[in-house]
Amino acid sequence: MTRTVRLCARGDVEPETARRFDVDGHRVALVRVGDDYYAVGDRCSHADYSLSEGEVWDEEREIECPKHGSTFSLLTGEPQTLPATQPVPVYDVRVDGDDVLVALPETDDVGGPET
Repeated sequence: MTRTVRLCARGDVEPETARRFDVDGHRVALVRVGDDYYAVGDRCSHADYSLSEGEVWDEEREIECPKHGSTFSLLTGEPQTLPATQPVPVYDVRVDGDDVLVALPETDDVGGPET
C-alpha cells in the first residue's frame, strides 16, 4: 500500500538539483531535471550517505553519491557505477498545480517503514 504526500511546491527545488525530505520515516531525495521530478531513497546503498548532497547528472538521469562516486538511475534506482551494487528505492512523483506529490509506502503500526 502507498499513500500520496505533498513534499513541496514546484519552485522549492531548483532545476538540476536535489533536496532531502524526511516523511514518516522515509528519507527521500527529490531531484529536479528541467521540469521533471524524480524521487529516490536518500541513502546510498553502499555507504549510508545522503544522495541529495550529490551531483545531479541531468542528461543521464542519475544522481551521484558524494562519498564514493556511485551513481544511481533516477528512473530505476539501479546503481550505474561501483562501488554500489544494490539499488535505492524509487518513488512515483506527480505534479498537481504547484504541488509536488510523492507516493510512499505505508508505515507499520510502530511508525517505521514497512519491510
